[in-house]
Amino acid sequence: MSVQYSIVAPIYNEVESLPELHRRVSAVMDTTGEAWELVLVDDGSSDGSTEKIRELADKDNRVRAVIFARNFGHQIAITAGWDYARGNAVIIIDADLQDPPEVILELVKKWKEGYEVVYAVRAEREGESWFKTLTASLFYRLIYRITDVKIPLDTGDFRLMDRKVVEVLKQMRERHRFPRGMSAWVGFKQIGVNYKRAARHAGVTKYPFNKMVRLALNAITSFSYLPLQVATFFGFASAGIAILGIPIVILLRVSGSPQLIGQATTLIAVLFLGGVQLISLGILGEYIGRLYDEAKGRPLYIVREAPKD
Repeated sequence: MSVQYSIVAPIYNEVESLPELHRRVSAVMDTTGEAWELVLVDDGSSDGSTEKIRELADKDNRVRAVIFARNFGHQIAITAGWDYARGNAVIIIDADLQDPPEVILELVKKWKEGYEVVYAVRAEREGESWFKTLTASLFYRLIYRITDVKIPLDTGDFRLMDRKVVEVLKQMRERHRFPRGMSAWVGFKQIGVNYKRAARHAGVTKYPFNKMVRLALNAITSFSYLPLQVATFFGFASAGIAILGIPIVILLRVSGSPQLIGQATTLIAVLFLGGVQLISLGILGEYIGRLYDEAKGRPLYIVREAPKD
């Protein structure tokens, strides 16, 4: 079967949003007059989403169900979507409908103009707290400044990718994944489309603060050596302070100055150097842990059910 568009939606406990997601995607894609499919990747849901996905797949043969054996995470679910998508253009979209399916037509328009990656830029955010908005803004700007790849600001995973781009991404099998950075890294002809991010249709966010921190760590360690360079800087800075301090201490001791009497100065110096060492070890540990995960060579995900074709 020749498919023009594949819409990929990672699903984790989104049973309330699934019928509306299917309805709105169907309404939008039917206007194109071209063949399309909706790939729903169930990431170990426990709220009845799995059964709802099966139900939608039974009723509509354009819905393809990919059911994980357990929860592997949002980024891995996106990867599975790439693997199972058959379309010439692959669109990643959130199941909570914060990414309006109607924007897909704007992405398609740019794709038909010759762009191979069309990413959606969040011009406005509806229904999000000031803290979430602020931290998200800081996150995108931090990643933009310190990573080796210039990832577009205020963009999530909502984007359209040409088949040739997806084929390249399918070859990248690292465990700690940051898809929006990966799609920027591969290059090709890219452009952004502004849109207003809607409020969540139902349920609660699946990306609390701790998951955002983990995602930021994955982004930084996957595309930047800056943390290692910062650790090296602290090491040289500490050594430089110590070298400068040696003659000062000698002069004060010879002159009989009372400023360095007692252990307070020594204790502060030891605590400072110990903190620098522990921070440096922690940064090294993050990178070594990722090397360990890669060396194990385990599959990125395990599928319990998948389409036959």
